Amino acid sequence: MNAVMNIAAAGRMEIDMDIVKLNPTVCAVGKMYQIMIIAECEALISVRIGEKIYYYHSNGIRISSPGVHRISVPAEELDRECAYTVVIQRVIERLPYFPKTEPPIEKVYKFRPVKKTEDINIYHIADVHGKFRQAVNIVKYCGRKLDLLIMNGDISSTSDTFEDMTLCYKIASEITKGEIPCIISRGNHDLRGFGAEHLAEYMPGADGRSYYTFRVGCIWGMLVDTGEDKEDGHPEYGGTICCHDFRIEQERMIKETIKNAADEYAGEGVKYRFIISHVPFTFKREDPFDIERPLFSSWSELMKEYIKPDLMLCGHTHKACISECGSEYDDLGQPCTIIVGSDVDEVENGEDIIAGAFINLNEGSARVIFNTEKGILDETTITF
Repeated sequence: MNAVMNIAAAGRMEIDMDIVKLNPTVCAVGKMYQIMIIAECEALISVRIGEKIYYYHSNGIRISSPGVHRISVPAEELDRECAYTVVIQRVIERLPYFPKTEPPIEKVYKFRPVKKTEDINIYHIADVHGKFRQAVNIVKYCGRKLDLLIMNGDISSTSDTFEDMTLCYKIASEITKGEIPCIISRGNHDLRGFGAEHLAEYMPGADGRSYYTFRVGCIWGMLVDTGEDKEDGHPEYGGTICCHDFRIEQERMIKETIKNAADEYAGEGVKYRFIISHVPFTFKREDPFDIERPLFSSWSELMKEYIKPDLMLCGHTHKACISECGSEYDDLGQPCTIIVGSDVDEVENGEDIIAGAFINLNEGSARVIFNTEKGILDETTITF
């Protein structure tokens, strides 16, 4: 069935579902949005905001290869317009002269930036490990109109295939419909598999780096990537990991962010400060997972002294919990209250049941509800 449809009122055409099957995912990185679009075949894709067109290109050469197309747009532009248009031209044959393409087709997406400063609804999921339908259902169960979706690592169990590395976009397509911002981080399992070395090509990031700061309305955040959860030399990795140096790079990023505080967490309009990390790196851990104690302690000290975050959002432990500073979980002096917003339990029939966390920010507090697709596990309120 031909999915290209005329829209008489607009005189244009909707996106052919043979070309793009998923809604875009709008990821916040720095002061930009990276609009991630998956093309099923050779196609030229651009995004129009107002009268300005933004392209997916390599030094002026538009990229038409199938796969993840990343189009960066200024957040302030999209926040102001509250809509963007995806424009697609299927490539028939990319010849060196006079390439052959089909006529452009397009679709308009409404966008809801985070403009309010209270009653902000966030959903956090991590450790999905491939359970697409459960992930979608636990978010839908909360029954709230979301302002921000956070997918915090291990959405797949490995990065073996393209489908593994793009499962986060499949989930976001169903939940956000391309209409609200997302934050997406890597987990330790994402570093494993045949395609892991290409993750930077498929995931949001700052100049190829998987760690960065971001701004979503009145929320400022820093996303750190702890990498693997054991020492680089562990035989499980077979010499394919060098995360220690990678973590040192991030300490430099933390210090640079502190130097630029006025343009970052101390900027005008910032009301909430978040740290996003798949691994709760200050938690008590046993061998072989008890790694990088001096470095992680330094991260936490810098964050606590200068950034003063309100919340740190994590996954990894497969046990949903809230850890106040000095709690039974706190080993290295955490910088603020930590919400581990994921849970994985095995039921009697052997099926794993996952959970996530709904977070409502309001009047200097966070209401946190942990739930599965079938019910609420726990609920509490954190005061900043």
